[in-house]
Amino acid sequence: MCGRFVFSRPIDEMRAIFGTTNPPPNVAPSWNMAPTRLAPVVRLHPDTRQRHLDLLRWGLVPHWARDLKSARQPINARSETAATSPLFRDALARRRCLVPADAFYEWQATPQGKRPHAIARADGDMLALAGLWDSWRAPDGEVLRSFVILTTEANDVVRALHDRMPAVIEPTDWPLWLGETAGDAPALLRTSRAALRIWPVSTRVNNVRNDGADLLLPV
Repeated sequence: MCGRFVFSRPIDEMRAIFGTTNPPPNVAPSWNMAPTRLAPVVRLHPDTRQRHLDLLRWGLVPHWARDLKSARQPINARSETAATSPLFRDALARRRCLVPADAFYEWQATPQGKRPHAIARADGDMLALAGLWDSWRAPDGEVLRSFVILTTEANDVVRALHDRMPAVIEPTDWPLWLGETAGDAPALLRTSRAALRIWPVSTRVNNVRNDGADLLLPV
């Protein structure tokens, strides 16, 4: 699964990497992005069909939800069943997105307790995590846009910690995943072939109130 991640690069650098066209959102970097918070997400704007970098809430609220209190608001979705799940199938067909991340965290079970690790690309590039988004309208007319991260079987690197990991979309596949080109986008939801590096980090990351570059320091 994916319960925390990092986006630490300047917003203008992220815009250049992903080729987004809208004015940059006002967001501070986070080394401990947690569910229910706003995170930058790359999606095709439904009207202009141009790439936008927008702030969406982590925890998907489907457009048909009756109210926030009763909505499940999942942060992860299994790639293998997303196409048949009533919660995700419409978004998988129509509202796919990329979640930029410099790293994500996973916890390894040990006799001393769960030990957090950071995982990033070995080449230093940003990860583009596969996501789905939706737009929910409250009775007062306020619109909440939210997202979920898709997961798949862990690759050889991550499997030492957990049997699941976020699905990673490679740059050559971004147009297909975002819907700019036609093709079988769900076929991209395979175990990541990207070269990854992994290292243990401080248990300070366990507390969502802790946020700073020191969280990525190896211990």
